[in-house]
Amino acid sequence: MIRRIAPVALVFALLSGAAGRDAFDDWIRATDVPPLLAETSAEVRDRNGMLLRAYTVEDGLWRLGATPDRVDRRYLDMLIAYEDKRFRTHAGVDPLALLRATGQALIQGRVVSGGSTLTMQVARLLEDGPTGRWQGKLRQMRLALALDRRLSKDEILTLYLTHAPFGGNLEGIRAAALAWFGKEPTRLTPAESAFLIAMPQSPERRRPDRDRAAARKARDRVLSRLTAVALDPETAAAARRDAIPIARRPFPILAPHLADHALAAAPDTLRHDLTLDATLQASLEALVAQTMRNKGERLSMALLVADHQSGEILASVGSAAYDDTRREGFVDMTRALRSPGSTLKPLIYAMGFDQGLIHPETLISDTPVRFGSYAPQNFDGAFRGELRVADALRLSLNIPVVLVTDQVGPARLMSTLRKTGAAPRLPTGKPGLAMALGGVGMTMEDLIRLYAMFGNGGRSVNVHWSKSAETEPHSRVISRSAAWQIGHILASLAPPHGAPQSGLAYKTGTSYGHRDAWAVGYDGRHVGAVWMGRADGTPVPGAFGGELAAPVLFEAFQRLKPTLEPLGPPPPETLLVGAADLPEPLRRFRGRNAVFERGPDAPRMTFPPNGARLSGLQGGLTVKMRAGTLPYTILANGRPLASDIRRREITLPFAEKGASTVTIIDAKGRADRANIWVE
Repeated sequence: MIRRIAPVALVFALLSGAAGRDAFDDWIRATDVPPLLAETSAEVRDRNGMLLRAYTVEDGLWRLGATPDRVDRRYLDMLIAYEDKRFRTHAGVDPLALLRATGQALIQGRVVSGGSTLTMQVARLLEDGPTGRWQGKLRQMRLALALDRRLSKDEILTLYLTHAPFGGNLEGIRAAALAWFGKEPTRLTPAESAFLIAMPQSPERRRPDRDRAAARKARDRVLSRLTAVALDPETAAAARRDAIPIARRPFPILAPHLADHALAAAPDTLRHDLTLDATLQASLEALVAQTMRNKGERLSMALLVADHQSGEILASVGSAAYDDTRREGFVDMTRALRSPGSTLKPLIYAMGFDQGLIHPETLISDTPVRFGSYAPQNFDGAFRGELRVADALRLSLNIPVVLVTDQVGPARLMSTLRKTGAAPRLPTGKPGLAMALGGVGMTMEDLIRLYAMFGNGGRSVNVHWSKSAETEPHSRVISRSAAWQIGHILASLAPPHGAPQSGLAYKTGTSYGHRDAWAVGYDGRHVGAVWMGRADGTPVPGAFGGELAAPVLFEAFQRLKPTLEPLGPPPPETLLVGAADLPEPLRRFRGRNAVFERGPDAPRMTFPPNGARLSGLQGGLTVKMRAGTLPYTILANGRPLASDIRRREITLPFAEKGASTVTIIDAKGRADRANIWVE
């Protein structure tokens, strides 16, 4: 009888087991899994991935995303060995751990150890549910089994590393490591790892800023249990001697203005990678704070440093103190429209070089002058008579630069500024001569673009702060020779008192009413700018760029690198001669009309005609002349193309595209010119 029933019973048991297994699988599959994609803090990082600033999520929590590959390997091994040694092999619930915990509770009459796995802890964190009641445990087990079927072990570990509580408003290993140790969890000591393993079990009670003894006891308990399991006795003993952190550290808040701008530009992006260098940024923020410590409580300062070869901004300090309401520190002065003072003068002279109006050795008059009702004055009210253009720039005289602006043309100055990538604003809407002395609104970023162009040999630079910014082609703004001449002049300026003679090419500026004090400079690789003033535009009596901003600029370059990089040799086409060897029209500035006055025998350029659009030029540029006294000299954009020409027609090598000015000068210094466009 038994022999006949046994096979039937066995079949029934197998079928019942299969049915039970299927029912259990269906029960697990039907589990309502809570959302796994919790909101994490937006992060702003530097060029090397270092955290510049993070933002709390909506409920005020610091919850930074974390994955196992961004966490110290030994911490992970210690965590698994302490919390769930069979984590990699069980299905979300560890039956052996549950049996052990149940047996210990029955023998001891109290809970000695828990049977929760890391997956069960993740289930509790996702649902924010209770831990002690059996209904809660059952729910956690069901959810843990469901999670294990849907996710990989590393994905489950990622959820734990992101959601584990560490006291107060800290969630996740990265927020904890930054708050308690001031660093990312990529490298943790055994003592730090043990501390961070112990905290989530009772995060409020084990906070060291509330109970250091409880925090140390919990950490040492972890070290004791892991001795000979994940740590050797010597390492564990050394870890016990390490100090417990005293209090939470503030989260990094470097480049706060630029971080805010990056977040506002892409509010749905969680990670913003900037071109800044966190180490340099921290150093320059400290420099600005130190400089402003003994200054007026309303004064502010801003500073920018960029690589003019790549266009990447390396440091951006928007104010003296982001949270200082007296200084209106929340205002980003790197983006504020201000008067640039005298900082546009180098561009005006460079344009004069390119248009064949002046040369650094040209003599120019510094005497009283009037343009209608406008009578510019030098800053000190004095006049110096006739002096070289290079000296007029070094002394930052106003009258000579206004004379050149009148010939260059304010509208052309405005157009050239825009070619650099700047966005100048005019108070009246119409360009005028006052632009030369700061009568135009510009930002510090605009000035960085302008001086980056000088450092880049006269080509525009796509200055940017985002690593994902698209590169833009460089366009020619001024000639290579004009850029070199400007750099050569500015690099010869005496440094501020106490600063080294480093060869930095720099220019200072002070706006009308002493509202803005500027210093902008560059070497062969980098460009920097410093502004000082009041954010509300109130005048600051006695504020001069040379006295206030220039020393900070020089100190910023010293912190950037130990030695400056040279500007480089002059381009081959640069006219390096003294005043006596200049062509007659360039020896003394007399204005365009004086240079091109015509007499019956004055030279004329019959080809190319003024306004001509030329294409091809594979064989070079053909120039035809008549009248005048031989020999001729021919210039292109102020640079000599040929000299001692004793015939009326010549073809010369010429490769520049776009707008150019061709000038012929005869032996008596009389000239003619034509503006052409080469396609």
